[in-house]
Formats: sequence, C-alpha cells, structure tokens
Amino acid sequence: MNAPHAPLLFSTRNGEIMLGGTAVSQLAARLGTPFYAYDASLIHSRVAELRAVLPSSIQLHYAIKANPYPPLLRDLADLVDGGDIASSGELAAALQAGFKPQTISFAGPGKRDAELEAALQAGITVNLESAGELERLHTLGQRLGIRPRIALRINPDFELKGAGMRMGGGTKPFGIDSEQAPGILHKIKRMELDFQGLHIFSGSQSLNSEAIMQAHKAALLLAHDLLNASGLTCPHINIGGGLGIPYFPGEQRLDPAPIGTHLQQCLEEHSVRLSGTKLILELGRYLVGEAGIYVTRVVDRKTSRGETFLICDGGMHHHLALSGNLGQVIRKNYPVYIADQADTAATEIVNIHGPLCTPLDILGHKIALPRAKVGDLIVVTQSGAYGSSASPVNFLSHPRPAEVLLPASCCAD
Repeated sequence: MNAPHAPLLFSTRNGEIMLGGTAVSQLAARLGTPFYAYDASLIHSRVAELRAVLPSSIQLHYAIKANPYPPLLRDLADLVDGGDIASSGELAAALQAGFKPQTISFAGPGKRDAELEAALQAGITVNLESAGELERLHTLGQRLGIRPRIALRINPDFELKGAGMRMGGGTKPFGIDSEQAPGILHKIKRMELDFQGLHIFSGSQSLNSEAIMQAHKAALLLAHDLLNASGLTCPHINIGGGLGIPYFPGEQRLDPAPIGTHLQQCLEEHSVRLSGTKLILELGRYLVGEAGIYVTRVVDRKTSRGETFLICDGGMHHHLALSGNLGQVIRKNYPVYIADQADTAATEIVNIHGPLCTPLDILGHKIALPRAKVGDLIVVTQSGAYGSSASPVNFLSHPRPAEVLLPASCCAD
C-alpha cells in the first residue's frame, strides 16, 4: 500500500478506501467534492484505548479547537469528561453540543471583556493568562454579582522536548510565568475567588513517550510546590495533552500504555498533597486526528517542464496544514492516496496542487502515486484535526468543503 508511514486506520475493499464501512466514492457521490469525513467508530476506539491504560481517576477533556464540527462535538460530549475552549464561539458550540458548564474551561490570551462576561454567566472555569486578566475578571464578577470560577494557567520554565508546538518555557504570550505564580495565587486567595486549579501545558504533538512522561512529572512537581506555598485547595490540575499522531515518513504511532503507567506512579507519589485533586488530560488532535479524511477530485492533469501536476478542486483554503503553512518549518507530505487504487503500487511521481492562484497551494510535492486521471479522488488521511476550521476558507471565495460524521453504527450500503 502506498504511503505506509502512517498506517490506514480505515479499511480497503477491492482496492478502494472505505471509511466507517462506506466507500469514499459513495461519499463523494453524496456530498460532492471537496469534503471532510470523520469516523465516529475510530474516535470511540481511541477514547476506549486511553481509558483502558490510564488511571481511572484521570479525566479526559476534549480541546474543541482541534475540530468543532457540531455533530462530532455532540458525539464527544458523551464520551469525554469535559471540554476546553478558546473563544466565546467555542463556548456556545460546547454548550449546544451538551458539555456541562462545570466541565468546561476557557484558555487563551486576549480574552475580551464580553467573553469573560459570557464565561461568568455560563458558570465555566476561566484559565487566567495574566495578572491583568485576573483583575478584569474580578471586577466583572463584582459588577455581575457572580463569584468567578478560575484556574491559573502556568507558563512553566520547561518545555515538552521534541514537541511539534511548544507552549511552555521561555517567553510566551500564554499563561503566567511560574516564578510570578506564587504572588498571583496569594492574590487569588485574598480575593476569595472560586479557585479550581492549575493549567500547566508545555507542548503538543509529541511522539516521544519519554518526553511526555518527563513533562508530566515536571508539571506535577511544579504544581506541588506552588500549592504548598499558597495553601489553596486544588480541585483539579490540567496537565495538558502533548500526545501526537504520526503524519510524516519515519514517524511511529505513540503507545499510550507507558504514559498511563507513569501517571499512576505520579498519582501515588503525590497522593498526600494532591488528595482530592483530579488530574485532567486535555487532548484534541490525539482523539480525532486519525479519524478524519479530506477528499478532493482531480480536475486537470498537466506536464510542466518534465514534471506531472495533478490540479484538484480542493486546496490550502480547506486544509492549510496539508500545504505546510500551519507551523511546518520544512514542508513534508501528508499520507495521500487515490481512492480506488489504495492497494496499487506507485508508478509515477506527481505534484498535487489546488485551484488557488498561489504557489503555496500544495497538496503533495513529488509524491509517489499510482497513475491518476481526471476525475480520480485524492484522499488525505490524518485530517480529522485542524482541518477546515484552521484554514482560510474565504480565500478567493471558493465554496466551503462539505463535512460529515459517520456514526459508530455506520455500515456499508
């Protein structure tokens, strides 16, 4: 099978890619192209896999920014223990999907007063990113007669080694530097706010279990020291996520079992000080990333100075990460297949581009595929997270891609 570096989590039948028991060609006939499709069965399996290896007291929260598609959110609301949002729009989406307010937390710098007020009215937890945000929230709470539920987001003095995106260590717009945290915690105590806990997130998209375990250990040690100094009771500690998925050649899927074993050891080590404190794993990409595909159709095939180009009806305006313009320093190819030739050996090297008037609109660069013709469907896997919602869908006013969630009970027609 082509592109074996990221194994297909869905199946093939007679060489055609199936998702949730339905052929990609059937989905294309129903939805048109381009489109995203997500398999709820794969999401359920991923959550069950984690539940099986994590300590039973660990809570799983879904980072809604990874994929806020409403049917997917409704499905996840029944699977996980809470949701983490980054805007008032995501707050509305989470509440509509069925997430309970007391299980929702709100992180992100630059929260507007209107967003803080919405958070207060909804009764969710606000992860404070600065001393100024604390003051604004306190003032709003006094005006509205609402005691704010707050947690303190910490910018630790360490980072998640090898992370695809580093969220801690050094100077950051996120959170309060760990050395400033004791003073802020004492202020929170004097203000008599409803203190919910700490949020310590050092990085994301790591495939190195040792690095993840080291970050978890460092986060709990930091939390222990801060709480000892403050004397505050701590209902929860959000240690972020960090668990990555394989995208590119040479990457291997992460085994969560050692991470679960290590977290159990951490809980036992800190059992006295953190008695009654819940640990939260905040995961987005890891829960949904491998459960989604992006499908686009070849509309033209051309040769330019000896190289073959496949021009498709979808592109970076739908899938910015695929083009390499969402954080990659050196662009790498996602796993790409031809829908009805998934089991066919590659016979040519092609460049795959979208319909946009920019050379940045790259879907695949010098990628090996079976010979493709106009009308063929190109399938991009590992596309369940940071897809349509993380892309410039209004660029050049092309239509938005369709989206569909195949339910866990979905079967072949």
